[in-house]
Amino acid sequence: KMTLDDGTELSPALGIGAFADKTLVHEGQCTKVDPESDPAVVGLLGCGVMAGLGAAMNTGNVSRGDSVAVIGCGGVGDAAIAGARLAGASTIIAVDRDQGKLDWALDLGATHTVDASQVDAVAAVQELTGGFGADVVIDAVGRPETWKQAFYARDLAGTVVLVGVPTPEMTVEMPLIDFFSRGGSLKSSWYGDCLPERDFP
Repeated sequence: KMTLDDGTELSPALGIGAFADKTLVHEGQCTKVDPESDPAVVGLLGCGVMAGLGAAMNTGNVSRGDSVAVIGCGGVGDAAIAGARLAGASTIIAVDRDQGKLDWALDLGATHTVDASQVDAVAAVQELTGGFGADVVIDAVGRPETWKQAFYARDLAGTVVLVGVPTPEMTVEMPLIDFFSRGGSLKSSWYGDCLPERDFP
C-alpha cells in the first residue's frame, strides 16, 4: 500500500496517478530524464503526451499517407495529432466543440478542423476523406457519444482507438449488425501502449 508519511493511504488513479503534491511510484514506472529538463514540461510525458502520441503511433499504427481523425483536442488529443503528424499521416482531422482548441490543433499538425457543435462530426470526417472515413479515428474523450462518432467516422477497414478514459457506468448501445458488417479494428490504448525504455530516448 502507498501511504503518506502520516500513514494516510493513497489510492492512485490508473495504478500510478500523481495528481498530488506527493506520491509513491514504483521504480518500474519511473524513467530517468535529464536533470536540467524543466519538470513542468517533462512531467507531461508520463501521461498525456505518452498516451496521445502512443495512441496514434503504437496502438493506431498510423503510417505515411494515412487519414486520421482525433476526437477531443485536449492534451491527449493534441498529442495524438502530433503523433499522427510524426508518423506521416497526410490528412489529420481535429474534432472538438471548442474553437480555441481547434485553432491550437492546427498548430500541432492538424490539416483540417471540425467544430462538432456546428456540424455532424461523422459526416464531416467522411466528406474530408472522400466519403470513405478515416483510416484511424482516435477517441481522446472517452464518452459513449464520441466512441460512436469514432466508430462511424472510420473507413470500413479502419481502426478505432479509445484512449479517453470512460467512467465505469458508461455503456454503448449499438446494433450488433453494425459491428458484423464492418471490418477493421476496435482498440483501447493504455498509456499509448508505450514502453518508456523504448519510446523515451
